[in-house]
Amino acid sequence: MRSLFAGALAAALTFSTAAFAAEAEGKISSVDRDNLTITLDNGKSYKLPGEFDVDAIQEGMHALIAYDTVNDQNMITDMELSE
Repeated sequence: MRSLFAGALAAALTFSTAAFAAEAEGKISSVDRDNLTITLDNGKSYKLPGEFDVDAIQEGMHALIAYDTVNDQNMITDMELSE
């Protein structure tokens, strides 16, 4: 019984850590307004939510991004911008 509980606990912890968003930080090197994506200076692209005001983003701004990877796309869930 003890090993069954330990196994269930280990599985629960594994699944719960997979639900956390990843983070990225850097300067925005490009903004693709047509495809709603930004690329950071690390070379990775991130998809903006559809309701996001793309005109508020400019190249050179610093971004702190929380994202989930869905179908090989980095989908932004939260973003903080600064000059």
